Amino acid sequence: MRKAKLFIINVLILTSTSILMQTIGIIFNVYISNKIGSESIGLFGLIMSIYTFFITLATSGINLATTRIVSEQIACDNKSGALKAAKQAIFYSFCFGFLACLILITFSNFIVNVCLHNKITTTPLYIVGISLPFISMSAAINGYFSARRKVFKTASSQIIEQFVKIILICSLLFILLPKGLEYACICLVIGTCLSEAFSFTYVYILYKLEIAKEKLINVNTKSYKKDIFEICIPIAITSYIRSGLSTLKQLIIPLRLEKSGLTCEQALSQYGLVSGMTLPILLFPSVFINSFSSLLIPEFSSIFVTKNYKRINTLTTKIFKSTLIFSACIFGIFLNFSDELSKIIYNNSEVGTYLLFLCPVVLIMYLDTIVDGMLKGLNEQVNVMKCNILDLFVSISLLYFLLPIYSIYGYLIVIYISEILNGIISIRQLIKVTKLKIKYFSWIIMPVGICLLSRYIIIFLNISTFNNVVNLILNIIIYIIIYILLLFITNCITKKDFKI
Repeated sequence: MRKAKLFIINVLILTSTSILMQTIGIIFNVYISNKIGSESIGLFGLIMSIYTFFITLATSGINLATTRIVSEQIACDNKSGALKAAKQAIFYSFCFGFLACLILITFSNFIVNVCLHNKITTTPLYIVGISLPFISMSAAINGYFSARRKVFKTASSQIIEQFVKIILICSLLFILLPKGLEYACICLVIGTCLSEAFSFTYVYILYKLEIAKEKLINVNTKSYKKDIFEICIPIAITSYIRSGLSTLKQLIIPLRLEKSGLTCEQALSQYGLVSGMTLPILLFPSVFINSFSSLLIPEFSSIFVTKNYKRINTLTTKIFKSTLIFSACIFGIFLNFSDELSKIIYNNSEVGTYLLFLCPVVLIMYLDTIVDGMLKGLNEQVNVMKCNILDLFVSISLLYFLLPIYSIYGYLIVIYISEILNGIISIRQLIKVTKLKIKYFSWIIMPVGICLLSRYIIIFLNISTFNNVVNLILNIIIYIIIYILLLFITNCITKKDFKI
């Protein structure tokens, strides 16, 4: 019972933090979009896709390895072993991060020439490289805190990091923005990287204070180097492939959009509208899912190591059902209010069109996130990566052929195909491992039907106020209340679902 209570507390902490961070992120993203324009947003998105690839090189699966090993040692009541594993993981994470930094700096000229359309110099990439060791070590330390169920420390570091980033970027933009496109990107990169370094310093101090409080006997336990590499190496290899393909996927989009007749500036602008403006809104509600998913890894690892398969099946069933019901609710919000959301957030109706087109994909997108979290906790991380790699191969192939024909809508079509393919394969793997039995009518058909019925009730009520923002918030709240009430009335949700 205590573990269930601790899990709920951690979910609430992470979810609250994520909501705060995502809200600030959306507001800040609107400010940046209005300040530097969609073309700069598109170029910054390309830089960040390269940044993400090198973060993958730097971390090399160390976060998951730390979480898994420390969770298992704590489950076996071996605190000394948990601490030793964390120390070794931090050391190896520094090595991975330093190596990634050297590789990025070495190939920076090639990246600028081939991938970034010569729109900037190598300066932003040098800045990115310096931040990689800090990010890698932060990943290991956060993995340790996650395993110890002390996520409030990770959460507080995220809050500090976000505020530092905003202050730095706003200050730098005020000074350097008039100098042009490259300086706008340099401002964003410097702010992002310095905030990462600041966040590492903070979590490292928390880590040192944490281990100083531990009264441990026989700290010199066995080496966990082999255990770390047994988890890291397969994850790293598949992560490199996956992240490389993901980066290639992002880089190929503007290039293939140009083949449809758009100029380089128009292609970057369209890419920025979808990837930099529409998708952040679409993914905003996933803060609830992402927080939950990250905590499922240590929870399922602890249960898996004790071979309590009945408990695994029970938890999987409840989580799977809850995620589907939540996803259907969010689908309904975007279906009803996409135009209002886009106008209030960005004052851009084109974003609303893309949002409406993509809203059904959240039904499988959010579920796939949760399924991946459960599979990683059940030692299926390699299969998760294989699925992601297959998905990327298919996506890149489709982008190459569809974008010159259908322009930006080819990209939207590929998002659908990618999410559906990834989701189906992951769900099949989860069913195989946990013996999950999906109730299609009460978990999928009924919630979606209730969602559509709620839409017509909202239209019938036709509630409007003197203010567009107040009107939108009020209508969304009423929609959610109607949706939840109908779920209870139709027995899609019962009291039994709230028992963990």
